[in-house]
Amino acid sequence: MQVALLGGTGDIGEGLALRIAAETDHEVLVGSREESKAVDAATDYEDVLAEHGHDVALSGHANDEATALGDVVVLAVPPFHVTDTVDAVAAELDAGTVLVSPAVGMDKSADGFSYDPPGVGSVTELVAATAPDEVPVVGAFHNLPANRLAHLDDDLGIDTLVVADDDDAKRTVVDLADDVGGLRPVDAGPLANAPEIEGITPLLINIAMNNDDMHDVGVRFL
Repeated sequence: MQVALLGGTGDIGEGLALRIAAETDHEVLVGSREESKAVDAATDYEDVLAEHGHDVALSGHANDEATALGDVVVLAVPPFHVTDTVDAVAAELDAGTVLVSPAVGMDKSADGFSYDPPGVGSVTELVAATAPDEVPVVGAFHNLPANRLAHLDDDLGIDTLVVADDDDAKRTVVDLADDVGGLRPVDAGPLANAPEIEGITPLLINIAMNNDDMHDVGVRFL
């Protein structure tokens, strides 16, 4: 399977690219608005993987090309860029593409971070409202610590909650997440449950900010 990471040069994109490339047989496509930036990032990721004993090739592409090639397309972009990104690649999306949203809207104040969802309820639901009607949207990877993902020597031991209205698309993402060692996918129901999941992310960041030994905190449901 080909996994395209739009905005794959950012923190969460880097972490997902490295983990998926290192621990699965899926092909990783690094996307960016600038193809040259994506190509450079893919080369850098290959170097990191080689240092950890993984002889894996990644490819860099402009976002639209990565989308056209991808079976699963992950919107690894900030929440304020998701609609523009979906609009920019919409012509390359079809019913055979699984579109994944990990973005979370947040505000920062002197006290820390708070959840700031869009009017439709969640960023995941905003993606679903923006994408072509035939494209299944899945919410996943919202609460993952990007730094911990990118450090391949670190054990994950964390969960990712997965929501979708399309059962086949959800299964595809659950299987993808399950292929990554130490990452356990947990079915959290339909897209309507995305606000509760996205709201966990600012809580985790606040915990990380206030505890020196918990900079890369994640969640595990027992």
